[in-house]
Amino acid sequence: MIIKIVTLFLVGMGVLAMFGRLRFPGQKRLAAAKCPDCGKFRIGKGPCGCRKGLK
Repeated sequence: MIIKIVTLFLVGMGVLAMFGRLRFPGQKRLAAAKCPDCGKFRIGKGPCGCRKGLK
């Protein structure tokens, strides 16, 4: 009985790991929305605040 529970748990964890590796649509756009210098998300199309000297 315990072996069955452990096996189901490990199978469930494996399925969750496979879903975690999937690439969802829009991830490239989210990565492009970050500032390459400071890593903050940019809002709008203008430059990041760290480039303007507004820290």
